Amino acid sequence: MFGHAKTSFVCLPCRARYKQPFPAPGEQNGKRRCPRCREDLIHVGSAFEAPRRRDTEGWRVLSVLLNAGIRFHRSCCGGPGYRPRTLHEVKARLAHAEATGEPVAEALLRPELP
Repeated sequence: MFGHAKTSFVCLPCRARYKQPFPAPGEQNGKRRCPRCREDLIHVGSAFEAPRRRDTEGWRVLSVLLNAGIRFHRSCCGGPGYRPRTLHEVKARLAHAEATGEPVAEALLRPELP
């Protein structure tokens, strides 16, 4: 990877995004700390756009996605693909996962529900 390439990290408690160089090979994602609260930063990927700090719903949705292991890495064809943006979309996909037994991460990535 190029030395100037950067990716995004977030601090959920502070609702902050930080652009930093890509992690070095073997570096743990939890090694980087938030400069405000000193909590671990979460590596979210280079295709990430953070909600505004006052957007409580957007940060709640982001928290669900990150806790399910979903990140925002670029693919060979562009962006990271579909990600839910509202709590309504998240709740519908979580209900679908519970009803069908589909893994939560897979249900959250569905653009449409059957």
